[in-house]
Amino acid sequence: MSAADRARQAFAEAFGGQPEGIWAAPGRVNVIGEHTDYNEGFVLPVALPHTTRAAVARRDDGLVALVSAQHPGDRVELPVAELAPGRPDGWAGYPAGVVDVLRDRVPGGVSVLVDGDVPAGMGLSSSAALSCSVALALRDLAAPELAVADLVDVARRAENDFVGAPTGILDQSASLLCTAGHALFLDTRDRGSEQVPLDLRAAGLELLVVDTGTTHDHATGGYGDRRRECEQATERLGVRALRDVPDVAALAPLDDGTPEGGVLLRRARHIVTENARVLEVVRILRETADPAAIGPVLTAGHASLRDDFEISTVELDTAVATALEAGATGARMVGGGFGGSAVVLVDAGRTGTVARAITDRFAQRGFAPPRAFAVVPAAGARRLA
Repeated sequence: MSAADRARQAFAEAFGGQPEGIWAAPGRVNVIGEHTDYNEGFVLPVALPHTTRAAVARRDDGLVALVSAQHPGDRVELPVAELAPGRPDGWAGYPAGVVDVLRDRVPGGVSVLVDGDVPAGMGLSSSAALSCSVALALRDLAAPELAVADLVDVARRAENDFVGAPTGILDQSASLLCTAGHALFLDTRDRGSEQVPLDLRAAGLELLVVDTGTTHDHATGGYGDRRRECEQATERLGVRALRDVPDVAALAPLDDGTPEGGVLLRRARHIVTENARVLEVVRILRETADPAAIGPVLTAGHASLRDDFEISTVELDTAVATALEAGATGARMVGGGFGGSAVVLVDAGRTGTVARAITDRFAQRGFAPPRAFAVVPAAGARRLA
């Protein structure tokens, strides 16, 4: 049974009728460009083969009814008029937030069944996949005039304003805009984008995602702290965004000898150097036929996230160091930080060796067993049926 057929069947069982369609949106892994999106900088994600599917139908009783195949028994049902931040919460807050943004388009309510295989808590944007699948469905059913850029904003507002997760536009843009076989080079200031070819298979390479087994949550914890620190650095430097700082030398005014100044210097230095790394990776992919050459740039990105942005963990550091020792071309943590996954660029013939080395090292150190899987740049959000 196809993923679309499973979603259709689950919808019928939950709601006693047929959906008007099935939509899918992928998670993403960021090749390079971490925490640059909310600083108006550059990012370079690829879409995962893993998706969230949304089976959707409009209603005429004014209710929002939400069911998830991953949360059986946790059915949510309430009037559209009663949607508000935190009501509902948990997984249901993401599709409910999308409905809330577009409530004037679906005054009669909507039934939504979601089913997905994007791993949650791994830094692979499972929340954006959920929001974007529902946003695309509601666009097709009730707001056909909305452009993809509008849907990025709808999904972002659902996460920022309804759920309370202070994300930028990276995750939603990747889920909605990526194409198979390419990385999405996105300027988050002007929304300009370019599909940069990234044919890893032709180059004999694979992108190995390693789930460390430690989860994170954008709506709580250090992600919001880092965003505030970037804003403070921006104010002290007198620039619109850290994207406007030309080089590391221009960060000198932050180094005022105080502990706070030192923290802001490190945070801003990561953003400035990370933007430069994105541009370097894009240059390599445009100008050479050797994607392996981006490996050292990825590894440098991890050092910056670990030392300057201070969002790595001992598990992530162990995964990266072990992968490099086992022969990987490059490796770094990926996502918001404080847990989640590492991404490893490796020769296809060494993928198994690298994965086993990480598993063995985790066992030696008493960590939970990691989960590793190879991915290829996949298609963005689309209608399945």
